[in-house]
Amino acid sequence: MNLHRPSQALTRRSVGERLLGAATLIISSLLWMEAATAQSAERPRARDAGLQVGIFTPGEYNAITDVAGVMVGQETVIRGDDIRTGVTAIIPASGNLYNNPIPAAVHVGNGYGKMTGISQIRELGEIETPILLTCTLCVWSAANALKDWVYEQPGMGEDTINPVVGETNDARVNNMWADPIQHAEVFAALNNAAGGPVAEGSVGAGTGTQAFGWKGGIGTSSRVLPESLGGYTIGVLVQTNFGGIMAINGAPVGRELGTYSFRNQVMPAGDGDREDGSIMIVVATDAPASPRNLERIASRAIMGLGRTGSYASNGSGDYVIAFSAHPAVRKPRVSASPTPIPDLSNGSMSPLFAATAEATEEAIYNAIFKATTVTSSRGELQAVPLEEVLAILEKYRALHWSDGLPD
Repeated sequence: MNLHRPSQALTRRSVGERLLGAATLIISSLLWMEAATAQSAERPRARDAGLQVGIFTPGEYNAITDVAGVMVGQETVIRGDDIRTGVTAIIPASGNLYNNPIPAAVHVGNGYGKMTGISQIRELGEIETPILLTCTLCVWSAANALKDWVYEQPGMGEDTINPVVGETNDARVNNMWADPIQHAEVFAALNNAAGGPVAEGSVGAGTGTQAFGWKGGIGTSSRVLPESLGGYTIGVLVQTNFGGIMAINGAPVGRELGTYSFRNQVMPAGDGDREDGSIMIVVATDAPASPRNLERIASRAIMGLGRTGSYASNGSGDYVIAFSAHPAVRKPRVSASPTPIPDLSNGSMSPLFAATAEATEEAIYNAIFKATTVTSSRGELQAVPLEEVLAILEKYRALHWSDGLPD
């Protein structure tokens, strides 16, 4: 008799226990996500709370998807007691992006990051895959999955694609060393991508991220220029994970709440905010802009980031990807003759610059306002106390600005 061989009863029991444990994890994850969704629904977006940023009008959804053809998909991953992450996919345009790439540019505010695909965007001024955002150590698995998804699309042969994946570090609450973002998660985000409203806060790639020491996440906003300025749309989506001294419409919110960088040094009795952090910013427009002017647009997103209180710390990965979804600016990958492409003049860019800064600023506020508290065995990121924040904004007269604008 083999004394080391477990009995069939023990084997069945151990298998049953494992299945029960797996089922329990799945149920608890679903319950967690359901509760988080309900909490997020109760929290207003910045504009719904009376926070009006800038002078231009948002689009229908006040989201990056207000740019025609742009779609967003997200997959939130909650597993066990230490996986709190996800992936957010931005599909810039319909059709085969490899055979008909779109003009794009990258601007780096501070380059402490692990973005893939950056060198080819800078060299060719084009993007040939969807854009993924995820956690820092998930980048390479996500890029591999994105590669496989692209090869399944119609019209793809044995081409060597260049996946574009950005990241921020969600290790405060997520075990990113477990490499939790794989093919299933990436395919789910890409396959559920759609236009219309975009979920914000503790979802997708923003599930485990922060902003100014509070819970941050995914945020989005848009601006539509008046017809006299071209009538173009700018849409922005952010994945926040950065620090600084939070300001909202100029009000010193971080200082009032007592959470800001270097507090432990300038006022030792306090928790403060960690110094380093990152942000990924994706800017879309329907304006016919060249890669050169898209890089100029991307650099203005950093100005919107600065208005919120970031100073791009040494350990921050601050990347902006900007692209044009205007159908006429796409050109075939290979052409024997020159391709005529419309291109706005330099003198037409200023309104787009202003709209980009505005939309970036509001997208960050939306990420903070909509985010819900996330807890794991690794730690906790608390949602910013909205009642206190709104009281501070009232104190500094930072709300309902549009009500005071002249007709």
